[in-house]
Amino acid sequence: MARIPLEDNFNDIINKAQRGLKISDADLATRADVSPADLAAVKAGAPLDPVIRRVSRHLKLAPDALEALTHKRWYPQLPNFPKGFAMFNTPHEDMTVNSYLIWDARARVAAAFDTGASSEGMLDLIRAEGLTLRYIFITHTHPDHVADLPRLAGETKAEVWASELEPVDHPEAKTFKENAHFHVGSLAIKTLYTFGHSPGMTTFFVTGLSWPLAVVGDSLFASSMGGSATHYAEQYRNNREKIFTLPRDTVLACGHGPLTTLSQEKHHNPFFAR
Repeated sequence: MARIPLEDNFNDIINKAQRGLKISDADLATRADVSPADLAAVKAGAPLDPVIRRVSRHLKLAPDALEALTHKRWYPQLPNFPKGFAMFNTPHEDMTVNSYLIWDARARVAAAFDTGASSEGMLDLIRAEGLTLRYIFITHTHPDHVADLPRLAGETKAEVWASELEPVDHPEAKTFKENAHFHVGSLAIKTLYTFGHSPGMTTFFVTGLSWPLAVVGDSLFASSMGGSATHYAEQYRNNREKIFTLPRDTVLACGHGPLTTLSQEKHHNPFFAR
């Protein structure tokens, strides 16, 4: 698979944090002691390091991590799963979106996480590996993540599961509470509510693969996180309390952008690095 771009540029992160914290341009320029013109330039993508560093502190962003992102000095080292895990990246309008498949290679049973814009690649792999898809887990129901749910559910007859807090437009969908447990052969899955970006955003923590795995949807991205103009504080708190407390070697399977690891995000994510 070709290298997947990071979901957010440095100015996307500045805009996302500013919107979430509800700080106006005029207020931010005053707090950071920068000119309105320089702030506008940075928000439009100009790599003005002194301005970026000043602004970052007032948006609760890590200056070093944000500066590294500005100059494209970091990209996550991608973990290797010898078996039992696959990522699918499909185009949806002007972006791409990820979906995932895990399976027990001995029992030949599998679970999917979201569908992306198309489940064709996932269905091809299921057939090629001779797998039975038991579950389709939904991180959240924004259209890009569930665009092909009718097809994937229809062709596999898998159970569809989503948070009780997340509206699901599927006639046979089942709902779970936080800390629900599922098993797929020898693999164990636990649900963690990491809402903010959507009402029932769920992270699925998977053990039994080569690495601990957290399918985080749009809760978190490599070097960024899911935005919310209305529930930003909740998204940030849930990420910190429920994702950043997982084992350091946990692989993060994000809704957009590349795979990353919790260890890397603790050093390189401007929202969470210290």
